Amino acid sequence: MCDALRTTESSANPVVVVCGIIARELLTVHWRIAMVKGLGTVIYHVPDLPRAKAWYATAFQQQPYFDQPFYVGFNIAGYELGLDPNAATSSGPGGSVAYWRVDDIESAVRHFVVAGAEVSAAIQDVGDGIKVATVADPFGNLIGLIQNPHFALPTA
Repeated sequence: MCDALRTTESSANPVVVVCGIIARELLTVHWRIAMVKGLGTVIYHVPDLPRAKAWYATAFQQQPYFDQPFYVGFNIAGYELGLDPNAATSSGPGGSVAYWRVDDIESAVRHFVVAGAEVSAAIQDVGDGIKVATVADPFGNLIGLIQNPHFALPTA
């Protein structure tokens, strides 16, 4: 453990030091090199990996890029959707929901329902043209869908 916080007394402009690093250096981290880069992977726990792999391939209209008995990974528009058959972790709602971006939420919800999902939370306009909905896969996992006309991935 470091001396978490101290202030120098020797200058007209006191300098705050956190764990030996000058605080202004901590606060001036350029946005491009921030620690969190965005959504990377969403992992759903499933009791039946072959059945889940087939369902997710149909629902997301993708084949897995990584397919092993211990894990199946799909590349969904540059983000990873993983299926984990680990019996130590159960499937189903666990308190958090990852939201996948869609252009047309009504069509997306219909598509997932046709694929076998159940609507868990109907489409809701949460303001400023942003709409969200949640569906449950056949294994009880929640899949969030979001239509947000204000969000765009960085281009560089």
